[in-house]
Amino acid sequence: MANVKSLVKDTAVYGLSSIVGRFLNWMLVPIYTRKLFTGEYGVVTTVYSFVALLLVILTYGMETGFFRFINDKKLKEPMKVYSTALISLALTSVAFIVLVALFLDPVSDVLETGGHPAYAMMMAITVAIDAFVSLPFAYLRHLNKALKFAVLKCVGIAINIGLNLFFFFVVYDPKIGVGYIFFANMVASLLTLPLLLPELRGFRWTMDGKLLKRMLAYSFPLLVLGIAGNMNQNLDKILFPYLVADKADGMAQLGIYSACCKVALVMMMFTQAFRYAYEPFIFAQYRKEGNDSMEAYRSAMKFFVIFAMVVFLGVMFYLPLLERFIGENYRAGLQVVPIVMIADVFFGVFYNLSLWYKLTDKTIWGTWFSLGGLAVTIMLNVVLVPRFGYMGCAWAAFACYGLMMLASYFVGHAKFPLRYPVGRIGAYFFAALLLYFVGSAIETGNQWLTMAARTPLLIVYILAVLKFEHIPLISRR
Repeated sequence: MANVKSLVKDTAVYGLSSIVGRFLNWMLVPIYTRKLFTGEYGVVTTVYSFVALLLVILTYGMETGFFRFINDKKLKEPMKVYSTALISLALTSVAFIVLVALFLDPVSDVLETGGHPAYAMMMAITVAIDAFVSLPFAYLRHLNKALKFAVLKCVGIAINIGLNLFFFFVVYDPKIGVGYIFFANMVASLLTLPLLLPELRGFRWTMDGKLLKRMLAYSFPLLVLGIAGNMNQNLDKILFPYLVADKADGMAQLGIYSACCKVALVMMMFTQAFRYAYEPFIFAQYRKEGNDSMEAYRSAMKFFVIFAMVVFLGVMFYLPLLERFIGENYRAGLQVVPIVMIADVFFGVFYNLSLWYKLTDKTIWGTWFSLGGLAVTIMLNVVLVPRFGYMGCAWAAFACYGLMMLASYFVGHAKFPLRYPVGRIGAYFFAALLLYFVGSAIETGNQWLTMAARTPLLIVYILAVLKFEHIPLISRR
């Protein structure tokens, strides 16, 4: 239990940067959805979908590879792992910037930036820097410097937020529009880099070719896994304008879908905070002897689902308030919110289940699961989007992550059984869904009374969890 408490504490601290930072970015959505047309916001969605994919490619699994090899007891110079990975990422990031500069016009056309190649260049610089600094941030996680990690992340986010507010409220020019967003993002990344200089000094910069080959061999399946996983998250947004009859209308619908997904972003913020703490946690636990580590894994899964479903109920019960964060022209798509949130829960469980193939160096299994999910994503988007629009995207994500989760569980149960308390976890999950449907049936005609009437259901769920998990409401210590 002490191990899980440590994980919860680290998750909370990492969440300071992830949840608070994303919440502040989330607060920009009302500005974007009131200043920008739905089609313009569709352009932003398209660009950042490509950015997310490129970031996975340019980090090529090195974060997980770093955690795996720096904890290898056989290595006499663990810092050589860090140095080798840093040099590798630096070289590939610079190469990427040069490549984009050489093919700027066609890249700009693919990104749908409306004849503004400078926007594509700004995002290329941003992605390259973010890919490189991912390793110094991983190094902070390795040293358990969660607070410093959170502070540095928040500084970068604050710069980005401040510039957005300045551009949209002080010097806003509709002709530039989305360009302000890309420029603010680039400046924030550029200013974050010097803040990480202490993590780039104090050791000998050297690249070990043999070690790099081992790290790449370990990380390559994770790269494929990351690409497939990222495409599962973003391919619908990339393909959407091409799957509807009218491309301009498709960009407008994409803007609506993306804005409504921002309402569901609370779940993604929670799962990301958990992931930041979980990866170093599982490798550290694996080094210990005995059954404590196995019990820690089982408890981590159980409490992840519990907290995720509390977040789900909180968002859905208070949706009449949260929907005000997006402009009225975007609210037609709010029916995607519960579907997208449950899909994120499935993805979080899948990430929990990934420990068996990461600990046994069988990362190729993660690749197969994600490629299978990608096949489902493509097939369902092609079939559903022309008929149901963005609702097809939401259901495709639900099916993709649900199948990935089930596949990972059954294969993992056969190859590295952890004996998760499936019955209890399932009971918590379905009990929350039942309360959601009950709460959805409560309508008073007044949104404030409706939210107040739903609140006891959330309290009942929390109290039931505390009772069944034997967690005192008030600590006696």
